[in-house]
Amino acid sequence: MTVKILVVDDEAEIVRVLRGYLEQAGYQVLTAYDGNEALRRARQEAPNLIILDLMLPGMDGIDVCRRVRESSDVPIIMVTARVEETDRVLGLELGADDYVTKPFSPREVVARVRAVLRRYSRSARDKDEMLVVDDLRLDVGRRTVTCGNETADLTPSEFEILRTLMQAPGRVYTRLQLLEAAQGAAYEGYDRTIDTHIKNLRRKIEPSSCSPTYILTVHGIGYKIREP
Repeated sequence: MTVKILVVDDEAEIVRVLRGYLEQAGYQVLTAYDGNEALRRARQEAPNLIILDLMLPGMDGIDVCRRVRESSDVPIIMVTARVEETDRVLGLELGADDYVTKPFSPREVVARVRAVLRRYSRSARDKDEMLVVDDLRLDVGRRTVTCGNETADLTPSEFEILRTLMQAPGRVYTRLQLLEAAQGAAYEGYDRTIDTHIKNLRRKIEPSSCSPTYILTVHGIGYKIREP
């Protein structure tokens, strides 16, 4: 099956370069140059992954990400020329799985794409896996998470982080270990993005995100899921 990648950027040269590298890697590439076109193509073409620029004419990348996440868990890699941490964190909080900053290496982007898709395919292979910690249940095959009677809508990165934690209740994972579980490789300088993913997970699965009972912080090290 051909894997479809939607590349969204208002700079034609960036789209051209990324398209060339991605097609050389064997992917089918769809393109869009503004937010409205990106949303339309995402809904009509059902890509396997979206590379999404933050600054777009019309509807910006933040709004596109928010709208896509209303109906799809397709992996999203955010591209931004901004360097402020608040911009990167905002994209992650809205459901982006990863981000790269301009100027970037097209080879790095292809590596990120492969890592995200590899993680997604691993979940498909392990479709019979069911993980349970008290009222928290994660079904790999259906890609669902329920806490009690409530269903949590997780992004692919959030799902893989929670899956990693639930596979070994009580084990402490560093941020870099969780980053590798989420993205397939540990990229130097990006480990603090895990804090944002954990914040999102707690908001979605904890009875009170301010007093978490499932995902526990181990100060100075990282995180663990409580033992049943």
